Amino acid sequence: MSRLKIKLSEKIGYGFGDAASSMFWKLFGAYLMIFYTDVFGLAAGAVGTMFLITRVWDSVFDPVVGVIADRTSTRWGKFRPYLLFLCIPFGIIGVLTFTTPDLSYTGKLIYAYVTYSLMMMAYSAINVPYASLLGVISPHPEDRNVLSTYRMVLAYAGSFVVLLLFTPLVNYFSGNRREIVDIAKGWQLAVAVIAVMTTVLFYFCFALTRERVRPANVQANPLKEDLKDLARNRPWWILLGAGVAALIFNSIRDGATVYYFKYFVVEENLSTFRLMGSPMALSGLYLAIGQAANIVGVILAAPLSNRIGKKNTFMAAMLTATVLSVVFFWLSKENLVMIFTLQVVISICAGAIFPLFWSMYADCADYSEYTTGNRATGLVFSASSMSQKLGWALGTALTGWLLAYFGFQANQVQSETTLQGIRMFLSLLPAVGAFLSVIFIYFYPLDEKRVKTISEELNLRRENV
Repeated sequence: MSRLKIKLSEKIGYGFGDAASSMFWKLFGAYLMIFYTDVFGLAAGAVGTMFLITRVWDSVFDPVVGVIADRTSTRWGKFRPYLLFLCIPFGIIGVLTFTTPDLSYTGKLIYAYVTYSLMMMAYSAINVPYASLLGVISPHPEDRNVLSTYRMVLAYAGSFVVLLLFTPLVNYFSGNRREIVDIAKGWQLAVAVIAVMTTVLFYFCFALTRERVRPANVQANPLKEDLKDLARNRPWWILLGAGVAALIFNSIRDGATVYYFKYFVVEENLSTFRLMGSPMALSGLYLAIGQAANIVGVILAAPLSNRIGKKNTFMAAMLTATVLSVVFFWLSKENLVMIFTLQVVISICAGAIFPLFWSMYADCADYSEYTTGNRATGLVFSASSMSQKLGWALGTALTGWLLAYFGFQANQVQSETTLQGIRMFLSLLPAVGAFLSVIFIYFYPLDEKRVKTISEELNLRRENV
């Protein structure tokens, strides 16, 4: 296939899709646990179990979406139609997830299971096709690296906007009142604002992108063959493991941040910033700064990986994150400068690995077509969403269970044992996830030389069809 110039508008348009996804994903990671415990009124252990059950099921659902997307054929392509038709349901279900109904404890628990399960399925149904779109916009690894960079920069930009605005929006819509019913209303309406933003961004992603890559073998294989091909795709399995470990690292840090600042640092005793006339919590600033640092990591990923390779860049970033996460445990609550400094450096490391992931998944799709003659882009890219779901499932389940184990009581002064546990959530526990991801990626076999050989061979096959 001849090299086509990807316009700037299409690069930005592709990035809009992950900006939309990341807005809700960051809400899930940073705020959903504390919403369920401190606003919705569920026990931490029950929330941890719910996260594990719903997300493990939804992880299984991801490959189903990938298979269906691979077999979709419309005038808009295989993957883009999902962005168009699911953007509104995605936003509506998101608002319902952050709605607090007037029900008994059991009724609330059932409501949480149902709405959160629907939210995760909606996320899969729109995000797996979106991720797969990277593999069909261009067949060239260089283009995919650039698109991955735009994707991750805009993803973190979307997360930054949400984390910066969310607390002020909640305070604004709650009238800055402290009654639970007012706070619950503030949460619901704040999420409604975010839902409108995600709908618009997904639509523009659909409108500005195009699908160009067609497999050399245009005949669809039976699902059984696709699954067999995937089972033999060793690089895919390695990336899946590394992705799960990396998301455990991220999910534990994000999910415990508000607890850390509310109960350990006690941010309400410190001076607050104001945005839109409403107070902004220190935890929100911490998370927003982390997203800005993630963007720096994304920007550094391409030049670093071009110089030393994707694999070495990944390992260096996550080893650094491992060491600094251990150091984080020893910081006192008064040492805010070091708390924020380490957040910046660790977040740069975390930001650097995710554009590498998306580019490596595209390489795995090429590897599958190269070795089997069959290209199942959606199924291969379902690993990206699957690893997210499994990593978040394990990370958030552990957070909920360990909060219960350490004796956490919502909206109460915590014991020393509980506070020490909360400190571990931002330090020692994520360090384990980061180090596990390094071990997995050490065995990843597709280096730059091999990827180039595979790409050249596939281009020759497509030209000869």
